[in-house]
Amino acid sequence: MLTPPSPSRSPSLTPNDQASRKRQRSESMDSQPSSSSKRSISVDPSLTPSQSHDIVSVSLAEVTLDADIDAYMVVQGEATIPATLDESTQQDSSVTSSDFSGAQKLALIDGLCNNPMVAGTTWYLVSRRWWKRWRKACTGEVDKEGAVVEAELGPVDNSNLVDSAGNIVTPPTEHVDVEFVSEQAWGKLVSWYGQPEWPLPRKVITRGFMNEASLEIMPPRLKVHLLVRESQLSPPPAPAYVTVSIKDTVRSLSMTMAKAVGAADSSAPIRLWKLPEETDYPSLEYPVSELKQVGTLLDADGRKSIEDALINSGDAFVVEIRTDQGWLAPDPDSQVPVSETSTPQSTRLFGTPNFFDQLQAKSSPTSSVELSKPDSSPFKPASAMKSKYNVQVKASKIDPGTLGLSNLGNTCFMNSAIQCLAHTKELMEYFLTGVFEEELNPDNPLGMHGDIAKTFGALSRRIWDTSAPNSSYSPREFKQVLQKFAPQFGGYQQHDTQEFVAFLLDGLHEDLNRVLKKPYVEKPDWEGGGDKELVTLAKESWDGYMRRNDSVIVDLFQGQYQSTLVCPECQKVSITFDPFMYLTLPLPIQKKWMHDVFYIPWDITKPHVKIPVELNREASFKEVRQVLARWMDTNPDHLVTLEIFSNRFYKDLTDHVAWGDMQDNDIIVCYELPCPSFQGKQRKRQEGDPYIVPVFMCDTIRPAPRTFMNNGPFGYPFFIVVDEQAARDQEAMYNLILERLERWTENARELSTWEEGSPYDSLEGSLEEVPIPISSGAPDSTVEINENGDVVPVEQSPPEEGDIADQKGTVIRDAEEDAVEIKLGEPRRIGFKKDIFQLHLASASSPYGVGFSTFGSTHFIDWGMREQRAQDGNSSSLIEPNDVFVCEFDSGMKTFYFLDSARWDKWEELVHPEFKASREAAKAAKKKSISLQDCLDEFTKEEQLGEDDLWYCPRCKKHQQATKRFDLWKVPDILVVHLKRFSNNRSLRDKIDAFVDFPLEGLDLTPMIGERQAAKRLAEQGVDITSLGIDGNGEPLVYDLYAVDEHLGGMGGGHYRAYAHNHMTDKWYHFDDSHVTPSLPSNAINSNAYLLFYKRRSSFPLGGKSHEKIEAARQRPRAPSPAQRVEAEETQLPTPPSETRLIPLPGLSDINPGWITPPTRSSSASRGSSPPPLDDIEDPPAFDQAGFDPLLLSSQRFDMPDPAPSPSLPSPSSSLEVDMDSDLEAAANTDKHRQRWSPPPFTVPGYVNPDPMDDDDEMNRV
Repeated sequence: MLTPPSPSRSPSLTPNDQASRKRQRSESMDSQPSSSSKRSISVDPSLTPSQSHDIVSVSLAEVTLDADIDAYMVVQGEATIPATLDESTQQDSSVTSSDFSGAQKLALIDGLCNNPMVAGTTWYLVSRRWWKRWRKACTGEVDKEGAVVEAELGPVDNSNLVDSAGNIVTPPTEHVDVEFVSEQAWGKLVSWYGQPEWPLPRKVITRGFMNEASLEIMPPRLKVHLLVRESQLSPPPAPAYVTVSIKDTVRSLSMTMAKAVGAADSSAPIRLWKLPEETDYPSLEYPVSELKQVGTLLDADGRKSIEDALINSGDAFVVEIRTDQGWLAPDPDSQVPVSETSTPQSTRLFGTPNFFDQLQAKSSPTSSVELSKPDSSPFKPASAMKSKYNVQVKASKIDPGTLGLSNLGNTCFMNSAIQCLAHTKELMEYFLTGVFEEELNPDNPLGMHGDIAKTFGALSRRIWDTSAPNSSYSPREFKQVLQKFAPQFGGYQQHDTQEFVAFLLDGLHEDLNRVLKKPYVEKPDWEGGGDKELVTLAKESWDGYMRRNDSVIVDLFQGQYQSTLVCPECQKVSITFDPFMYLTLPLPIQKKWMHDVFYIPWDITKPHVKIPVELNREASFKEVRQVLARWMDTNPDHLVTLEIFSNRFYKDLTDHVAWGDMQDNDIIVCYELPCPSFQGKQRKRQEGDPYIVPVFMCDTIRPAPRTFMNNGPFGYPFFIVVDEQAARDQEAMYNLILERLERWTENARELSTWEEGSPYDSLEGSLEEVPIPISSGAPDSTVEINENGDVVPVEQSPPEEGDIADQKGTVIRDAEEDAVEIKLGEPRRIGFKKDIFQLHLASASSPYGVGFSTFGSTHFIDWGMREQRAQDGNSSSLIEPNDVFVCEFDSGMKTFYFLDSARWDKWEELVHPEFKASREAAKAAKKKSISLQDCLDEFTKEEQLGEDDLWYCPRCKKHQQATKRFDLWKVPDILVVHLKRFSNNRSLRDKIDAFVDFPLEGLDLTPMIGERQAAKRLAEQGVDITSLGIDGNGEPLVYDLYAVDEHLGGMGGGHYRAYAHNHMTDKWYHFDDSHVTPSLPSNAINSNAYLLFYKRRSSFPLGGKSHEKIEAARQRPRAPSPAQRVEAEETQLPTPPSETRLIPLPGLSDINPGWITPPTRSSSASRGSSPPPLDDIEDPPAFDQAGFDPLLLSSQRFDMPDPAPSPSLPSPSSSLEVDMDSDLEAAANTDKHRQRWSPPPFTVPGYVNPDPMDDDDEMNRV
């Protein structure tokens, strides 16, 4: 069932093996009662393990819990998986974790997980959180969270994915929340790290029409009760739960449920009873008295799959075990009188063979009948149930179009969209009149064999039924067909309602395409010209599209937009016209993010600054560099943006990294270089290009087993730029590093060696040359130079004799008299000091040394090897691209230069005026609301293509970053507007919750429609626009809102609801799955609005060709043969007991009623008032003929009166043939304010169109 192993790889166990495994599980349960995943599957999560054991022992005292789990594992096919290991893992059990290196383990697991999924095999879910830690441990990576040692990992930890009972709460996403691991890989992880507490095995199943293999992430979880005569336990135990696969059979489901409630004797006959969806019985034991009112018997021998049996997650069942005295509940085949007041139920909605039977027969050729006939059973339908444990909606008559749709497990996206489409009046007329049956195109290879159209038509009839006693319906059949052709919508995960609407409309279009064989059509090109040529090109494009596509969806929902591209170099203009089915409008809101960028100029005399930058979250770092270059007056191509973490370059912030991907505590640094950085460019180094080498500083390197763990770097890494000449000299590169280091220390002067300047240095440049004449005096004569430059001879006399003291005084006196101030010159730098640090060379795996963290001697490159290579002539350079420098400082040098003198914590703040203006503009924008017109203007705004989305210019013969603009050329009758609230660019996943103000009425698009504006200009020039194929009625293109699909919550989850206008009651309703309440139209205008449905005002009928077919169908009633009429009333599709049968929707002159159910069991009903009882009917008609029963046509009127009585309307006794002129005249008298066309009114027997102002009456009906 949930996790069966491959039979070819899992031999059966001997009894000794099973006993051993049972003992192992018993021991593990005693020590850790909550660790058993099997317990969580079969026991209610609210129970403690001891309470769960009590349930089993009370029901069947001779059965132990271990035996129950063993039996469960046998049924699940897991008896051969000890501790979730397969046979190959058992053989390798002697291999321990230490036998493999981290890299070997990584390669082994990756290889096993790259194997394709095969249906029937088992894979496991592994939490992404644990998976990332495991990969870090294997690779030795050190990220922001630090390193992970493999010994610290422990078993696979899935606790963040499950609740206390081991059930997945939120559907996980691959590579975001979980990783998918094959069974073999899982076995390796268990053998290396131990048995996990919460293993999550999942079966690989096939989905869809193409049988694509996919993992069943969210299998159905079903509630199970045990049938008893009377519940005698106090307090009552909680129900049990089982988790199964949608591909399991009903037979295997019954066995699993029997084990879940403690049926030890598997040979005892059992029966399953299905309870209504609203049932919430709190006890495990379910009394027969309750079952008599609500139970529907399920055929336990059925080979039909759970998916084909329309069983969904959350359904509740009652297991009945036959005793020696027989069945507890009466035999459903026994003939027991039924009260005439009870509502009968039949087995099918359509005759045999019908659409759903044919569909199920394809998927399960040997399937048997699933549900017994409740008509012949003494058990009452759900509408008659009175149990206090059930939440039943009052079985009163509801207004047409107010039927709720039950949530089948995260199907709110589907329910809300269906309600919006079901309240598209023109589309419903097309389906309810049966026109779609005439236009089915089952042979279209792009379609779905007509199945989507058939199921949508059947669901539309049920929604608009006028006599349904229940207020909600489970669209199981529709979901079954949907996931058959669109496996992405299968299972129980949440999906985007817009994607569903797009798929459904496209599927309906192809199923109903009137073009049976699509021809090849070439798209016309724009050759230049004016309005006339533009109109001609648009018409040719539309006509070419219509040659391949023609359906009711095209008639109602499809418009045309104009795309204009302009080459920035040669100004070449390219114009194309393309169809659209919905209009996706961007919201003119930029979710901006502000962060500081640390900017480091290349000029060391300029300060390094901290710059606050605020940009759109989706902006790339190319835009960040452009902004910084503009603000700092430099070339953006010379900038490098990197993230620093733990004193290393952690992330390369290239053009493809989004600004919003960064976190608040990330350190973003921008380096200016004196040359182009080529960041993010796939470019090889050219001859003559300088080397851009990153430099790291680290402490003294000490030998250690893992040196990077205790030889950490410090400070800010930086870059040097080395030309080819300096790259040949190790000393030159050493000096370049010291030059850059001057920025980061207050003791920058001490990095160099200095010498004192001489007096001549201080006087240099300030002295004049003075000529000194040379006299012929004696060579020993003394001369004196005066201040004016004259040379005067001085006569000397011999000094007088005296003592030493006299001579000393004379010398001092002369010195004082003749003292001259001597000024020394500025100190001169001789060069940089040596041995400040030891320079090491290493190689990184990424540009700019991103990710480099191996600061150990074993990873360094020997300088001698590089020098020898240079001498050998292989390369003149000592460095290569991606090389890095590591500067090893001893403790004394590090203390002197950086302990109290480091400057990497001292940044000047620079707030640019652009930043201030942007903040002010953002504050002003918050006060201004966004209108739908603002979104339309944003859609039509011209923008430049990105570097990854270039356009090939046929004139320039190369790809260009052209400017692109979208314009609306013509709009459809039904306009679906998609407000683009969700963003999923790169790794950014976000939702915009901004309020968008959109009009309920009077959305005028006339000024924005290119066709109308071109026609207006041509008409002013005297051109006959009708000859160009333009409709000349000149009606303004004004739209009114009729439905809104809204989303509550965030990106990872949420809930969809809908508001819609009912054209029959002229009131608005709120649809929240099965809950439908009246509402005001203004409530639909809120910040949750996601899809808007608008209808064009017109005095002419909407829908074009489809409307003509609808009118033709109304006027040609067809009667089936008696055999077909009787066959149509015999059986119906199996439905839960809470879903009663429908009668055909009156109000249309030739409607296919689809689901036919008599309103009473009375056999005396006349043929003119009601259909005969089902017991008197033989075979029903085929699907495509079920709507033309003359018994129904003769008893119902098909003209609904206008709320305002008109004398021109036919009387209740008028015939089926209605005068169309009178109807049109009556329609023209209604709704004069809007002057919109409406189809001929009709009357529903037994239904009175309420007064639109009578809110109290409306509340009573809903």
